Order: sequence, then structure tokens, then C-alpha cells
Amino acid sequence: MNWNNLTEIQQLETVKKESNEQAVAIFKHSTRCSISATALDRFERNFSKNSNDKGVKFYYLDLIAHRDISNRIASDFGVEHQSPQLLLLKNGEVTYSESHYGIDFNDVLERV
Repeated sequence: MNWNNLTEIQQLETVKKESNEQAVAIFKHSTRCSISATALDRFERNFSKNSNDKGVKFYYLDLIAHRDISNRIASDFGVEHQSPQLLLLKNGEVTYSESHYGIDFNDVLERV
């Protein structure tokens, strides 16, 4: 899976604009959490099986390295911070949010 790394707060404006043209997903991952590692692995395996036929652009956020970005996401989009967490954006707004073992690639595709 080819992730777009989310490493700068300024990228959030680009992400919002992109979500006006196509669905955008942000996967917030804690590199120190076994639940997060399991959720990420399962998500990536399902991506490989199903491919990205819906044209979703996927961003990866390392929460340990970039907690400031996660905090900004929570405030800008009005979602409570969780880890791991997947957010789906359309037209600049979060239309779907799931965390922990509830993160499922097929659920994302169904909501696109």
C-alpha cells in the first residue's frame, strides 16, 4: 500500500481541498501500540486483497512523531482523538470515523 505521509500541519489544508475532488482517508497510527499495529496490518492486508478501486487517497499519520497534527485534526474536524483511528473526509468534512479493531477497509469503501 502506498501511503501519503502526513508530516506537516500545513498539509491539512491540502487534504481538505483534495477531499472536495475525491474521498480522502487518514490513518492515525501509534508506533508504540500493539492494537494500532494490528489494526494497520489488517487494514493493509485488506487493501491488498481488494485494491483501491474507489479512488480514495490514503494518508498515514505517525502519532508519536506528529502529535501536533493529530491535535489539529481533532480540533479542525471536531473528532475526539483516538489511536489507532481512521477518518474518511469528503468535501472538507469527516463523514466516517472508526478506531481500534473497528477499522475495516471494506467499511471505508462502502462509505465512499
